Amino acid sequence: MAAYLVRRLLQMIPTLLGVVLFVFALFKFVGGDPAEILAGQNATAEQVDAIRQQLGLNEPWWTQLWIFVQQIATFEWGKSWATQEAVSHIFATRLPATLTVMTPILILDTLLAVPIALGVAYVRGSLTDRSLMVVTTVALSISFLVYVIVGQYVFGFQLGWFPVQGWSDSTWTNLTTYVPLPVLLAVAVGVSPQTRLYRSFFLDELGQDYVRTARAKGLGEGPVLFKHVLRNAMIPILTNVGLALPGIFVGSFLIEVFFSIPGLGREVLLAVNRSDYPVIQAVTVYLAFITMLINLIVDVCFKLVDPRVTLK
Repeated sequence: MAAYLVRRLLQMIPTLLGVVLFVFALFKFVGGDPAEILAGQNATAEQVDAIRQQLGLNEPWWTQLWIFVQQIATFEWGKSWATQEAVSHIFATRLPATLTVMTPILILDTLLAVPIALGVAYVRGSLTDRSLMVVTTVALSISFLVYVIVGQYVFGFQLGWFPVQGWSDSTWTNLTTYVPLPVLLAVAVGVSPQTRLYRSFFLDELGQDYVRTARAKGLGEGPVLFKHVLRNAMIPILTNVGLALPGIFVGSFLIEVFFSIPGLGREVLLAVNRSDYPVIQAVTVYLAFITMLINLIVDVCFKLVDPRVTLK
């Protein structure tokens, strides 16, 4: 296990370097001139040159690349071009709000979708199964923006159960006051595709020979479903959860914008609108690293779930 972890961590280095080179080239040679964007359309050539010199854009590209690599290695991403706020401070102050919202969404999505999918897979072809599949299909057909607008109108303005927008410095206040409505709407949307996907996983396992053998030996339906079917379906479920995990670290643009949550997702959207390259570059590299790390954790979890898995 230790040798596998060391080898995987070493393999992450060239991958991360490739991401860094790609991001640098994308913003350096493909995008427009940041100095002209920041200066505006009415700026003079002297003003554009002054901004370019202030940002260090007049340096050779290899010098800029080395500075970029140093920023990544030291976790000092520089400052936002638009607000002059340190990018590291942006991460430190916006990420907690994002995690406060996105973590309950992922947990509830998984905890609700798994038992529902297991139940409808067990009664495949029944009225319950068909009805639930129709409901999930309809839910998938409606844009999340519609859920947000209708949810804010009904639960916020009409019923007055939740505030439509707002945020505070207290995590407990946020969890009990401002988070429930966006989490409720996000789970209402997210649980449908997860249920359909997990149902297919469970159906594949229910059709295997070991299930028929277990039943032929007189094993009850409870142990068959929870001890055998659920456990054998955990690998694809963990894979799907692993794919969704990086999302909790960058947030949801729609949720954070429409509910005025000062999270990382809204900050990224603002950075894109302002062509704030340092923030966008930092988030891109940060997300790549988080994704590789989560993939490693998921691979290790495969071994814990199924002892037959060999880590090579």
